[in-house]
Amino acid sequence: MEIIGYAAAVLIGVSLGLIGGGGSILTVPVLVYLFGLDAFLATEYSLFIVGISSLVGSVSYFKKGLVNFKMAMIFGIPSVLSIFLTRIYLLPFIPEEVFRIQNFTITRDIFLLLIFAGLMILASYKMIKSKVSEKLSERAIDKNNTLLAAGQGSVVGVLTGLVGAGGGFMIIPALVNLLKIPMKIAIGTSLVIISFNSLIGFFSSVNHVKIEWELLISIAAIAVAGIIIGSQLSKKIDGKKLKPAFGWFILIMGIYIITKEIFL
Repeated sequence: MEIIGYAAAVLIGVSLGLIGGGGSILTVPVLVYLFGLDAFLATEYSLFIVGISSLVGSVSYFKKGLVNFKMAMIFGIPSVLSIFLTRIYLLPFIPEEVFRIQNFTITRDIFLLLIFAGLMILASYKMIKSKVSEKLSERAIDKNNTLLAAGQGSVVGVLTGLVGAGGGFMIIPALVNLLKIPMKIAIGTSLVIISFNSLIGFFSSVNHVKIEWELLISIAAIAVAGIIIGSQLSKKIDGKKLKPAFGWFILIMGIYIITKEIFL
């Protein structure tokens, strides 16, 4: 199963390089079902893998001038604060047994996986149905839009802190529709936001778990190779055209997780 897991790590990186998000949503299921980690530890590993991969991917966009650091700060600062608070003060206090209904028990791992599955279904819906317009408004950025973007950054931070996903499927539409950033710059900026969010989240809570560094670094290295491949493919392939197909795959994975954790 680990061989399949390493192959999936390549896919995580490729999708991040091609569409600026989405790949991170696969990281936790890969770690749980293919590498046999518990969900709590998988969220910690996911933050490192996604963070390193996104950081490497953002370098090529930065060299091309496709990163807007001002907008990254508007979205990223509230997001980072939310991640820090979630990892330090919320996640450790989720009990091992969340609740019990007769003979059915929702443990912390199942609870986190169910939240993650719900996030996957939401991400798949946005990938399949939502079309982000690349036409930018002539008017200046509305102050309310800036506040909305900061608020969405906080939501992304809570989700990243809880389940270790980068949230690119929420970040890119916010950057384009609320902050009026062209799509290619939004992808590069999204990778910067995801990398800082994830790495700060990882290092803020790394002392609370035991890390198997050899395994973590090997998975991260393969994901990084994938994002380099994805960045090169993005020059020849329009990532937007692949989003619906990737969205259907994410939807199937989300339904599988819910079915497995509740009914199997």
